[in-house]
Amino acid sequence: MANTYTQIYLHVVFAVSGRGCVIGTERREELQKYLTGIVTRQGQKVVAIYCRPDHTHVLLGLKLNARPSDVVGAIKTGSTNHINEQLWIGCRFSWQTGYSAFSVSHSHLARVNYIGGQESHHRRRSFREEYVRFLERHGVSFDQKYLLQSIE
Repeated sequence: MANTYTQIYLHVVFAVSGRGCVIGTERREELQKYLTGIVTRQGQKVVAIYCRPDHTHVLLGLKLNARPSDVVGAIKTGSTNHINEQLWIGCRFSWQTGYSAFSVSHSHLARVNYIGGQESHHRRRSFREEYVRFLERHGVSFDQKYLLQSIE
């Protein structure tokens, strides 16, 4: 084959560490723009993003040379530093250790449209319920004690 063609989408979910250190909804758009900038500087693309006070969803379009752990690490480290430097909240902010990443085929992108509708989505399902459902649907084995912690 003369060329390499790829289409790689990854749905990434990560959560805030600590009950008292949630991100106010008034900062959502600013944080989403900041995270998008981090991803863009990594040479990757944000297809969809939504920041809840206690967790974030990002649908990434990745190039072949991208290492998901590097991209997510840059997102989490860069945003943590930014939130703390800007004094957005009255405590030392951090994301929980770890994250989850789920592959999404191009033909199933419409299924993750709910990323933009998180407000209504979470009126029906808690973050923990949503998260466990992701893991089960994608066949990921998990230990309850190591799940991202809900702060609801």
